[in-house]
Amino acid sequence: MNVLLSIKPKYANQILKGNKKYEFRKSVFKNRDLEMVYIYSSSPVKRIVGAFVIKNIIEKHPKQLWNEYKAFSGIDEDDFFDYFRGKEKGFAIEIGDVEVFDPINPKEHILDFVPPQSLCYTDKHWAGVV
Repeated sequence: MNVLLSIKPKYANQILKGNKKYEFRKSVFKNRDLEMVYIYSSSPVKRIVGAFVIKNIIEKHPKQLWNEYKAFSGIDEDDFFDYFRGKEKGFAIEIGDVEVFDPINPKEHILDFVPPQSLCYTDKHWAGVV
C-alpha cells in the first residue's frame, strides 16, 4: 500500500531539496504499513513530483514537535503554529530516502483522478511513470 500526500508546493520543494526532514500533520495514516509516500504538489503545480520512505512517525504536542524538529522543519514558526492552532497533538513524519520525479500529471493516468484534500491510499506505483 502507498499513500498520495497533498503538500503545498513550497513545502514539497523543500522536501525534494532535502531541507525538510519532517512533514507535519494534524492527523496521520490509519494504515501504517506503507511502502511509499508520493508527493502531490498542490495548486498551482497539481503534479506528483516525488516520493519518500517514512523513517518514523512521532506523535507529540505541537510545542514539543517544534522545539525538537524546527531545525529540519522547512517551515517558519508562525506558519507551523497557525497550522496547529488549538491542537493538543500533532505528528511529525520523518522523511527517509527521497526520489525526485519529472512532474507527473495524474489526470493523464487516472481518468477520474481527484486531488486528495490531505491524503489518499493507492496501490499505484508512480515511480518511472512519465
